[in-house]
Amino acid sequence: MARSEHFSFDGGAATYVGTAIGAFFLTFFTLGLAFPWALCMKQRWIAKHTIIDGRRCRFIAHGGALIGLWIKWLFLLIITLGIYGFWLGPNLRKWIVEHTDFLE
Repeated sequence: MARSEHFSFDGGAATYVGTAIGAFFLTFFTLGLAFPWALCMKQRWIAKHTIIDGRRCRFIAHGGALIGLWIKWLFLLIITLGIYGFWLGPNLRKWIVEHTDFLE
């Protein structure tokens, strides 16, 4: 399979592990309430290390922008006994993509 010259990623293990551990503890010690902030922390790291056509990406959202949706999605998961999970994944991915931009 040919390698793309348009997309690259320059993230390393050390900063990834630090970010992942921070996100885990943030979620764990708040019993999941701070998950939107942890998700944004990880997405910020991913975008920071992603380069598309020579342009570095950035993640422009914060947890406060996701918390309302997150509460609504959790409610829908509970009342549908988990069936809403099939829609939650794509909706969350859509939110992440819509809040990713290029550095100027």
